[in-house]
Amino acid sequence: QVQLVESGGGLVQAGGSLRLSCAASGRTSSTYAIGWFRQAPGKEREFVTAISRSGSSTRYADSVKGRFTISRDNAQNTVYLQMNSLKPEDTAVYYCAAGRSVFIRANNYDYWGQGTQVTVSS
Repeated sequence: QVQLVESGGGLVQAGGSLRLSCAASGRTSSTYAIGWFRQAPGKEREFVTAISRSGSSTRYADSVKGRFTISRDNAQNTVYLQMNSLKPEDTAVYYCAAGRSVFIRANNYDYWGQGTQVTVSS
C-alpha cells in the first residue's frame, strides 16, 4: 500500500511559477514510478508528466513541455513538479499517482493522492 499527499497548490498570476510536491509513504513507495495528472472543471483527467523509479526516465505532455519539470528525491520519498510560465489553461486540480512505469493512461496507475488546486489568473 502506498499513500500519496500532494501540496504546493495555490493561486498565481499568469507567467508565474509554483512547485508541487507529492509525498509518498509506504514500505515500497520508492519502487514506483510517479505520474502527475490534472483535471479541470468539466474536463477529463489528463496526463501531465511522469518519472521513473530511478528518475532516469521522464515523459511530458506536449502542452507542458519546456515549462514544467518533474524530479524526485527518493531519500525523501518525494516527487516535485516545478511549473513555470503558468497559463490560465493550467488551472486544474493536480493529482499525483503511483504506478509500475511512466504510463500516460490514468488507469495504469495503482494509487492516487487527493489532489491540490492550482489556479492561474489572467
